[in-house]
Amino acid sequence: MRRRPASAKAACLATRSRKAASSSVCIDSSLTEQTSSVKLVSMNSPQPPLWRRAVAELLGTCLLVSIVVGSGISAEQLSPGDVGLQLLENSTATVFGLTVLILMLGPVSGAHFNPVVSLVDWALGRRSAAGLTLPELGTYVVAQVIGGIGGSILANAMFDVETSISAKERLTGGHVVGEIVATAGLILLIFALARTSRGVLAAPAVGAYIGAAYWFTSSTSFANPAVTVGRIFSDTFAGIAPGSVPGFIVAQLAGAAAGVGLLLVLFPSAGRVADDVVIPHHADTADS
Repeated sequence: MRRRPASAKAACLATRSRKAASSSVCIDSSLTEQTSSVKLVSMNSPQPPLWRRAVAELLGTCLLVSIVVGSGISAEQLSPGDVGLQLLENSTATVFGLTVLILMLGPVSGAHFNPVVSLVDWALGRRSAAGLTLPELGTYVVAQVIGGIGGSILANAMFDVETSISAKERLTGGHVVGEIVATAGLILLIFALARTSRGVLAAPAVGAYIGAAYWFTSSTSFANPAVTVGRIFSDTFAGIAPGSVPGFIVAQLAGAAAGVGLLLVLFPSAGRVADDVVIPHHADTADS
């Protein structure tokens, strides 16, 4: 059997190498085009109508506050005199309830349920023409506040408790620090998940964070102006006196600002995914 000349072997190997390189380039190009196409579709997908998103935000915030207030009333009735056990019952219900609400209503509105989340979404999105517009921000906040108040009234009605203004004063220096920390962590968590394409984990992650913050902050982690306002209207375990509300809301806004600062240091381009906060919400998903 005759051996091929060395030059023929070299030529053959070079030809195969060129073919392999060409195939690799084609595959890489195809994958890049597909990835770009998916990203483009995600960025350009229209969101559900604003009225539908507003209904979802109102309903979600209403149910969230009813869970917080209602479980607090239930805890007082089931475990009288044991504040630690009451807080455990209250926080456990909130963890599971918030997780379910995000999963249920997130595909419609993003499941903000929180004015500071909506505010940060608008502020960060201005840099890349993403996120909420100013009119949408106003609509979200109004829906959230109305929902929060309605949630307290609903919880009171379910437990045959009279709706009244809470007398529970909560404002202290430690509580202010607690609200700053809780809100900053919440903002950082939500937008970091969106920026790293892990929005699918937002529901359990946000629920777990709020549940933990019940215990590691002295304020029990309100971290939400709409929830704070709503809890004025129930003089029960979860209530808050009107005089404590302004300080809590200022602390929450300061915490949001701190969260944004940390976010821009760690994830400078987080604003590009403002449309996907808390979880992606596109018209085709909501209508399917």
